[in-house]
Amino acid sequence: MSAGPPIHRCVALVLLVSSLPACDGADVGQTRTAPTAVKASAARPTASARTSRPPLATASPRGEVATKAKIDAIMPTLRAMAADETVVEAVRTQNAKRVPLEQIKKLDGDWRGATGVADFMKVYLDNDASKALRKHAAANKAINEAFAMDDQGAIVATTSRTSDYWQGDEEKWSKSFDGGRGAEFIDKASFDESTQSYSVQVSIPVMTNDQAIGALTIGVSLDQL
Repeated sequence: MSAGPPIHRCVALVLLVSSLPACDGADVGQTRTAPTAVKASAARPTASARTSRPPLATASPRGEVATKAKIDAIMPTLRAMAADETVVEAVRTQNAKRVPLEQIKKLDGDWRGATGVADFMKVYLDNDASKALRKHAAANKAINEAFAMDDQGAIVATTSRTSDYWQGDEEKWSKSFDGGRGAEFIDKASFDESTQSYSVQVSIPVMTNDQAIGALTIGVSLDQL
């Protein structure tokens, strides 16, 4: 059997390839393979690696119970937002206009096609109802968004720009409006890249005389509960 490389040759190899550990007497006679050179930039974590987080632990019964308990604790606050008289009146006023669904869908197309906050959106972002919703949100750090919808699912007031104007084809409206009966709907939790937090949307009917006239969707950060 041939003897391993002399120690001085190992030291030279270490100087050439810094990633190899220094040789000692116990390593003599063992074969080493020099690692492939890697550019320094490749060692940096990618954007997805830097921002990724473990999935929300709701798969187990214990995780589901913990998440439900967090949401249950904030429900009285969310119900109060849906019952705010300024919000209720804004929904009632928009319903009275009886805007044709075709017109709503046209505005929805303009809304989705716009970049940033267009001028025609400001009436929904800066009205009395949106200000009332912002006031509620400011009092609870777990609330990161809120928007009220009429009896067709069109936006009435919102604290920030939504991805679309018409919500009538989405469960957040259909399940909470519930054909005028009204019901509370809690969507699945998701990870928000922009805020780096887990959020869930809770939708609550806007009621008048035991009749749903619209709905309110509130985004809740589970990390802040």
